[in-house]
Amino acid sequence: MRDALDATPYDALLLLSFGGPEGPDDVVPFLENVTRGRGIPKERLKEVGQHYFLFGGVSPINDQNRALLDALRKDFADHGLDLPVYWGNRNWAPYLTDTLREMVADGRRRILVLATSAYASYSGCRQYRENLADALAALEAEGLDLPKIDKLRHYFNHPGFLEPMIEGVLRSLADLPDDVRDGAHIAFSTHSIPTASADTSGPVEQQGDGGAYVRQHLDTARLVADAVRERTGVDHPWQLVYQSRSGAPHIPWLEPDICDHLEERHAAGVPAVVMAPIGFVSDHMEVLYDLDTEATAKAGDLGLPVRRSATVGADPRFAAAIRELVLERAATESGREVTPCALGALGASHDLCPVGCCPARAPRPAAAGADSPYA
Repeated sequence: MRDALDATPYDALLLLSFGGPEGPDDVVPFLENVTRGRGIPKERLKEVGQHYFLFGGVSPINDQNRALLDALRKDFADHGLDLPVYWGNRNWAPYLTDTLREMVADGRRRILVLATSAYASYSGCRQYRENLADALAALEAEGLDLPKIDKLRHYFNHPGFLEPMIEGVLRSLADLPDDVRDGAHIAFSTHSIPTASADTSGPVEQQGDGGAYVRQHLDTARLVADAVRERTGVDHPWQLVYQSRSGAPHIPWLEPDICDHLEERHAAGVPAVVMAPIGFVSDHMEVLYDLDTEATAKAGDLGLPVRRSATVGADPRFAAAIRELVLERAATESGREVTPCALGALGASHDLCPVGCCPARAPRPAAAGADSPYA
């Protein structure tokens, strides 16, 4: 019989995600949650919500998280890891505070958090840590005993995250017509953020010139492109591009935008493009609309053949990677020696976000980091 794997000192894993509407009536309330405190009129939110209404008012992200939950629970059970997995969202049910309250009622005292963002940035890491601090403050106000919470390190360069993306690009290339395949360009896409946020992403000593956010994405893109070259014998040109920009037009954001990039590549004579959304864990709304709808329509207008490769989603290799990250962090917390699994030039990310990492414009408490008020 297989020996049971030991996640001590942790007694639960929390999948922490963004959340999304699950019907037309949810769209505006969901967007109100996302934009709370920014004073955006409801009529403007209805305009923004048209992306969701094109898909019946339903974001795919919640179902994708349910699939990931199933994949994690199956992987853990198959490998003898007795660790319950819970799920909480930032902006829609199941809400994070409700899930943490449930976990406390179930007697969970040491919780490890998996955020559905692989890279360092304010919105992809610290904001989730702020959400955790807000939830803990709410439970403290209710007189509940607070659990100790840690967050898994960034996993952008873990083989279990990379391999499904590599295979997705290979499938997309294979799906292109024979006469354009070898000349195809790869556009590695991620969410644009303000350049000021990019420059301050990651630990303090790494800040500037795009910060950890850009460096980590470039490392991921390079690893995928190198693997594609090794397996096909073709050296496809590639570039990191951005999508899903929002906010005031006078504020600089990371560029080039994917649609502008398609125009530029077409003008340069590129015969085809594979769009590889390496910045996203699953095929949620920003992938379905910004790439599958908007960017694909732009390519159609240009007469440029494009394919969009898959995100990792609930791939069993990604679930296995999370198990490995859980056991790695458990070993570290227990004082056992462990060699972190990471590919590329940057190595394994930090376990504990340092003080000043991915700062907010207005300082707020953040849990699961060196500056956490909840030790």
